[in-house]
Order: sequence, then structure tokens, then C-alpha cells
Amino acid sequence: MRLTFSLLAGLLLATSVHAIGLADISGRDASGGLKEALTQGAGKAVDLLGRKDGFLANPKVKIPLPASVQKVEGVLRAFGMGKKADELVTAMNRAAEAAVPEAKTLLVNSIRQMSVDDAKGILTGGEDSATQYFRRTTSGPLAEKFKPMVKAAMDKVKVAKKYEQLAGKASSYGLVREEDAQLENYVTKKALDGLYLMIAEEEKAIRKDPLGAAGSLAKKVFGALK
Repeated sequence: MRLTFSLLAGLLLATSVHAIGLADISGRDASGGLKEALTQGAGKAVDLLGRKDGFLANPKVKIPLPASVQKVEGVLRAFGMGKKADELVTAMNRAAEAAVPEAKTLLVNSIRQMSVDDAKGILTGGEDSATQYFRRTTSGPLAEKFKPMVKAAMDKVKVAKKYEQLAGKASSYGLVREEDAQLENYVTKKALDGLYLMIAEEEKAIRKDPLGAAGSLAKKVFGALK
């Protein structure tokens, strides 16, 4: 993702100096550099999460038990059910890791469909404007892709089935939130949150050091600013 936001920050810098030197770079190169950077950056974010322990071993995105269950987690562990709780957490994170690779195609399609106004919004927006663009254009389709994959993964885990049976009854009494009773909904939401969180963190880091990770075509653009 560093390459992505290096180029964005570089282009933003270009506008502040009236694009000095950029006249020597063709519009095709500028457009190609932007799309190349976005595509490579999105691919990197997906690859980091869509592998074993991509979620489970990363405390920033690790999916915990639903909030309503966490309130009684201590009681469960006190009664010797800690192993079951850990098994459920592992299963949820493995399901997210299996689903995330499906994001790559949709993210790339979002890049290809980016309008001039979208690009301007990213260049002139806040420190997470590119992340917000991805969230706005891909969260709905990604949720549709993730959910059946997550459900299929969770259906294979006995403790997940038991959880949903108990949670379904508990939700009818207001003890568990309805949205937490169906694990595919909960895990899908958390998987998307994790993906966009990692993208946002990379964006912030690169905006602080825009020249630190430029690729070949991006360097061509940056070189014109000197």
C-alpha cells in the first residue's frame, strides 16, 4: 500500500507547485502510474491479511468474541470452557483469512472505474481519503462475497454451530445482540473493518514519507518535481 499513497501524495505535492516539470510526462503515464500504484497497494493489503495468521496473529485486526459474549467470557473460562472460546476465536479469524483474497478483484475494478472527481477527492481529501474511497465503492459488494464464504467456513466448526444455537435463544431475551447471533454477519463485518483499517494505517504512514517507497513509474512522476 506504500506505493499507492506515495504516488497520491506526490501528485498532491505537484498541484501545490503548479505541476512544474510534469508537462514532460504524458497523461497516459500519469494515469498509468496512479492505477499501477493503487493496484499494487491493494494487492499488498489483501496478501497481508489473506493468509494464515493474517488476522489471528495481528492484534490490530484480530477478531474477538462478539462484545455481548465477552461480558461473560470470564465466567465461561471459570467453568472450564476457555478452550471452546479460543476455538471459536480461531475459527472466526481463519474464516476471515479465507475470505479476504476475494477482495482483490473488486478493489482492482474499483480502481479502474475511478472518475476524475474521485481522483481529485483523494488528492485533496484527508489522510484517509483513499481508504474512504475504497470503503465507499467496495464494502457492499465485498460483504456479499465474504458472507457465504464465511458461513461455509463456520458451518464446519462444531463450536460455532453450538454458539449460534445458544446465541439465537439468548438474543430473543435481549442477552445477545441479534447481529452477533449470526456469526457470518459478525465475522464479515469484522473482516471488512480489518481490511480497511490496515489500508488506512498504510495511507497515514506513506503520507508522512511520500517518497520513501516509490516504484519505477511513480519515480518518473516524482523526478519531474525536482
